[in-house]
Amino acid sequence: MISAIDSLDASFTDDWVTRGIKIAVIIVLALIAQWIAHLVIHRVARHQISHAKAKRLKVAKAKAPTPQEEAADQVRRESRVNTLSGVTRSAIAIFIWGWAIIGVLSNLGLEVRPLLASAGVVGLAIGFGAKALVQDFITGIFMLLEDQYGVGDWIQIDDKSGTVEDVSLRITTLRDVDGNLWYIRNGQITTVGNSTKGFATARLEVPIGLSNDVEKAKATILAAAQQAADSPEIADFVLDAPEMDGVSAMNVDHLTIRLRMKVIPGQQWFVQRHMLSAVIPALQSAGISTPYPHGIGITAEQSTSGK
Repeated sequence: MISAIDSLDASFTDDWVTRGIKIAVIIVLALIAQWIAHLVIHRVARHQISHAKAKRLKVAKAKAPTPQEEAADQVRRESRVNTLSGVTRSAIAIFIWGWAIIGVLSNLGLEVRPLLASAGVVGLAIGFGAKALVQDFITGIFMLLEDQYGVGDWIQIDDKSGTVEDVSLRITTLRDVDGNLWYIRNGQITTVGNSTKGFATARLEVPIGLSNDVEKAKATILAAAQQAADSPEIADFVLDAPEMDGVSAMNVDHLTIRLRMKVIPGQQWFVQRHMLSAVIPALQSAGISTPYPHGIGITAEQSTSGK
């Protein structure tokens, strides 16, 4: 009887020792697999950050990127690659440790299939309860994969516009011109406009009086814009020569002449302001009047007599 009990105790001990060894091996393999996966992901991410080139407009007059542009593009790439690599690491870690937990439970003698079925039901319930959160994450993943926008881009989402300060899987953070910081859930974004991707257009809408010579006004505006484009202040931002569209609108008291020019993304507003500061004095020198040059309801004679 005693020998039978001793034999049972020995087999029981040997069984748990074997199970313990198997569990330890599973945990060690999981740690090694996670370490290898993280190492590979880290190296791929570093390679993408250091070697990926910014997508730039392929035009004949395109200039090399400025140091400021290269720095901004580096920040954009790092933010996108780090976010995607973090998601990949988390997904792989969940898969590896899910497999490890199943292996450990099996070696402990527990039936795994009912647990998996229960986990599936719980996961489905959580998915329905956190539908908005899941939608935010899925939208964020696709947004990053498609590179719709990144840190430093000027974008418009519905009635909010500003510079992207941070992009995560759940939230996009914008800083508008007034300094307000907007937090927008990715799942709520259905339409987004990016003003700083590929190339941008600096556009002028110049109003002039109806009594002016239109062709003379067009030539004056184009010459002033071309001179401004060649100036050192904005020459590095210009991608192509100014293009005159001509009269874009006509009203009862004035008409509008439109001119546009391709520029580096993010610099269109600066270029536009610089060209306007050159066009206005050029029009004055050429004797081309703007609508109501002396103010609404004030004639030249009244303005002169008041001096």
